[in-house]
Amino acid sequence: MLPTPAIAALREKFPLITELMALQPLSWFNPGIAPAAEALNDVGLTADDVADASARLARFAPYLARAFPETQASGGIIESPVVPLPAMQAALGLASGVTSGQLWLKQDSHLPISGSIKARGGIYEVLKHAEMLALDAGLLKEGDDYSLLASDAVRAFFGQYAIAVGSTGNLGLSIGIMSARLGFRATVHMSADARQWKKDKLRSHGVTVVEYATDYSVAVEAGRRQAQGDPTCHFVDDENSHDLFLGYAVAGQRLKAQFDAAGVAVDAQHPLFVYLPCGVGGGPGGVAFGLKLAFGDAVHCVFVEPTHSPCMLLGVHTGLHEGISVQEIGIDNLTAADGLAVGRPSGFVGRAMQRLIDGYATVTDEELYRLLALLEQTQGLRLEPSAVAGFAGIPPVLAAPQYRQHLDTATHLVWGTGGSMVPEQEMAAYVARGRALLAAGAD
Repeated sequence: MLPTPAIAALREKFPLITELMALQPLSWFNPGIAPAAEALNDVGLTADDVADASARLARFAPYLARAFPETQASGGIIESPVVPLPAMQAALGLASGVTSGQLWLKQDSHLPISGSIKARGGIYEVLKHAEMLALDAGLLKEGDDYSLLASDAVRAFFGQYAIAVGSTGNLGLSIGIMSARLGFRATVHMSADARQWKKDKLRSHGVTVVEYATDYSVAVEAGRRQAQGDPTCHFVDDENSHDLFLGYAVAGQRLKAQFDAAGVAVDAQHPLFVYLPCGVGGGPGGVAFGLKLAFGDAVHCVFVEPTHSPCMLLGVHTGLHEGISVQEIGIDNLTAADGLAVGRPSGFVGRAMQRLIDGYATVTDEELYRLLALLEQTQGLRLEPSAVAGFAGIPPVLAAPQYRQHLDTATHLVWGTGGSMVPEQEMAAYVARGRALLAAGAD
């Protein structure tokens, strides 16, 4: 924790810090937002980079369809549906008073292989690394059918190499499962808040899990050190990886195609508001980049974080980015939203996206459970606590004067980031707790 005088100085310069320290839900809209045509230049990556990532995923599709039968129906393309939520919208009151816009859910909670948004960036980075090694070794050449990578000989080749990552859970699942299936020696360094079932699932796939009694940042640093000491080890750096970021960004054009097919217009008169749960920032940052490339200024992205882990909001608002953690201002970083339990944000994402993200909001654990239960009650959909955080970003947007002109024709999209692989007993406990909170609020 920072010395008291240092915290006092920060609070004087940034009054919002006092509100963050009170652990109450709040929102902050970015006064530095800039036109996409200008601010996209801040990222250091381009539409061509995203197109390259998309093409790589297409090359790997035959392999994925062979290695993971659950992807055969989509031809080996890892993608999730986008579905309307009319009953949830009615329950939240979006259809009355302020707006008659539509509410949708992007079901990354149901992505194959690892059941979360991390199946985008995490799996993509592993595949890119595998492609590079196989091409360099002459095991692949341009035009090959990548399903040949499923052979025992290629698995033995990849067994000479290691992949490591630090994770609170879902990124570890995607990296570990994908790496182990290809044949890599996979190690996932997991923080104290990671769920036991995620550790067990990784071990069942032959992944080495190293546990820490501390938070995410320590697990990441341990993974980084492992890789530095092993020239055969590739470290997936959730805080700084451009490859992870690009894997997430592919979602932008895919969502555009889905909305086109569904007849959903996105333009200046029909704005799109996208609400993304945020941990270290790589997943929501990459998705938001892809969305800005696809929709330009017609899309408005809002990041939502737990009140106990508002690291990206803190970093962007102060301009200190990775130079400050929530613990340094006395916030404990303890939350039921394990995937969002991050104390220090990605400096790369904070700087790259600081003029492209419209706003930030925070949400309590209790509200996450209520939202989780309400979604299950109204739509029959079950997501984990962190995955429903986006819903908490909607009320601040509806109340913000700068957006009122076109709210009646707006589309609101909550990015559901995980939950389909949560064990039934644990999910039932989540829902029961949420139902109890809903009932208490109705009394």
